Amino acid sequence: MENFWQLIVEHYKWVFSGAGIALFGGLIAFFKRNKASGITQKQKSGNNSTNIQAGGNVEFTQKND
Repeated sequence: MENFWQLIVEHYKWVFSGAGIALFGGLIAFFKRNKASGITQKQKSGNNSTNIQAGGNVEFTQKND
């Protein structure tokens, strides 16, 4: 870990320049994108069944005659 901080101190101009910030931001985006959201949906159905799967609210209204 000491070598890491020494590297940062020696190359601080490059690290905080546009190239260093872009590289750091790209690494954060890469790892954030690969991280699973934790949301999974599964659906099983039988014969002649109506299935609805949604990631949010589902609203049903019934028409009264």
